[in-house]
Amino acid sequence: MDQKSWYSKFTKVASKFCGRPMVFVLAVAIIVVWLISGPVFGFSDTWQLVINTATTIITFLMVFLIQSTQNRDTEALHIKLDELIRATQGAHNAVLDLEEMEEEKLDEVRKRYESIAKEARRNGHDTDTPEVRHDD
Repeated sequence: MDQKSWYSKFTKVASKFCGRPMVFVLAVAIIVVWLISGPVFGFSDTWQLVINTATTIITFLMVFLIQSTQNRDTEALHIKLDELIRATQGAHNAVLDLEEMEEEKLDEVRKRYESIAKEARRNGHDTDTPEVRHDD
């Protein structure tokens, strides 16, 4: 098994597990136990350091987990939208890879769509499609 597939499988399982209500309940329970233990440890610096260190490590790891999950979901969504565009008569296939365009080009396309939307609202026509140019 290569490293990429291992990581992908791990993040899928971990994100599904971490998103469950019982994991949230467990996290709240840990915090409650930590709070209750405060007087036992005299609210010492070590007592505070334990929760600070644990939450920092968990947060650090969750950032990568969330980013991986978000990247996968976004990629799947793009593919699904690309298929809808490709299969829709009258749609412009030039918009299939807009996420690859530079910001300036995306702004131009967005402005064309905004112009079409304003015109459609003004005239009550909702069937126009813009021409999208790739000047790569």
